[in-house]
Amino acid sequence: MSHTLTAPCAHQEDIKKSRFAAFAAPVSTVDEAMRFFAEKSDPEATHNCWAYKIGQEYRYNDDGEPGGTAGRPILQAIEGQGMDRVAVLVVRWFGGVKLGAGGLVRAYGGCAANCLRAGERTEIVDLATVGCQCGFAELPLLKSRLAGAGAVMLHEDYGADGVALRFTAPRAVVAELEVTAANITRGRSAWEILS
Repeated sequence: MSHTLTAPCAHQEDIKKSRFAAFAAPVSTVDEAMRFFAEKSDPEATHNCWAYKIGQEYRYNDDGEPGGTAGRPILQAIEGQGMDRVAVLVVRWFGGVKLGAGGLVRAYGGCAANCLRAGERTEIVDLATVGCQCGFAELPLLKSRLAGAGAVMLHEDYGADGVALRFTAPRAVVAELEVTAANITRGRSAWEILS
């Protein structure tokens, strides 16, 4: 079960005279993630390292730190927290003390993880888009049952024989809703999972 952030969050800490500031935000596209990084990056900072994960897509950037010591630990923090559809930027202002590869991994990964822990999260629900039909008399009861199961109406098309509905619903309850629709419409619901 994956989670995402409900709103952007931030965390800051000092590690051996270097200041680290982490910024995290919910994102749904790569372009959104890249805009977030551009907005929050500090050109005066020594390094602006980041990672994002959106479904099966992920990417990270070490921004001049030794390979694998910044971006990858940020991505591992995202995955370790069970997060998805998030972008995390960790900005470092060098304080004069070298941390070494292990120290950098702990600093970037730890700062990212602390930022994600501080953020408010919500569960990502896998939605299916469904189409079905019903008669005019059955519409109020069917819509009530669909809404009670968490369905959100996208479109209603009224015709001479009844109403064609298109809605999203949590994929976990779609099979149960199909049975409910068949019972209400006496098997005339013409149920179709569109995506």
